[in-house]
Amino acid sequence: MTARNRGLSILAAVALSAAGAAAAQPAPAHVTAALADTGRPAADVARDAARKPAEMLAFAEVKPGQKVADLVMGGGYFTRLLSAAVGPNGRVYAYQPTEFVRFQASYGENLKKVAGERANVTPLETTFAALDLPDGLDLVFTVQNYHDFHLTPFPKDTAQTVNAEVFKSLKPGGVYLIADHSAVAGAPLEVAMSLHRIDPAIVRREVEAAGFRYEGEIPLLRDAADDRTVNVFDPKIRGKTDQFVMKFRKPR
Repeated sequence: MTARNRGLSILAAVALSAAGAAAAQPAPAHVTAALADTGRPAADVARDAARKPAEMLAFAEVKPGQKVADLVMGGGYFTRLLSAAVGPNGRVYAYQPTEFVRFQASYGENLKKVAGERANVTPLETTFAALDLPDGLDLVFTVQNYHDFHLTPFPKDTAQTVNAEVFKSLKPGGVYLIADHSAVAGAPLEVAMSLHRIDPAIVRREVEAAGFRYEGEIPLLRDAADDRTVNVFDPKIRGKTDQFVMKFRKPR
């Protein structure tokens, strides 16, 4: 091994050690408390091992007292966690698109249920085109939803519209956290409809085009066993997909 290669190996080892040390750091107390919240349904708690919410919330920089938006809240898994993490002095805006509610009534029922359970959760329901988030947000958090902005029933500029609204609504320095099912590199946007996946490079390109600064990603939900060519709802891969977790920031 040459001196240069030895040096690179040492640097790589140091980097891996530092990454491991960072990963080993305990979650902030307010995040730990959010996971232990007794108001969480048992079905939510059962999903924690696969979804790794403590690491997700820590990466998103969630803090007590913040104003945050859960963009496409689905069943409310992360809405409840965000509600507990920001505490009584914080506020969570739980957004459910009207298009989803029309497609499946349970989306609207989930929105009402979670808002009824949590005093610091404000429900929002509009079409993607009419999305109007409150200004001054600290965080916009969206998990397994970004590809939906490219579903064929929606206008082709939906992702651009949503990203622009998120940028407007976040305060300077605010975080935009995006996690979603990965498609293979170079996959066309059509796989959003056929596989419910998206190429992470497309996400980064679109979000940066909206004015955000890319701050990196964590391999928290990566899974090499997923070849990223199967529909995420296929029983053989559902709940075990390869997912990316990216963080963007609105410049100060």
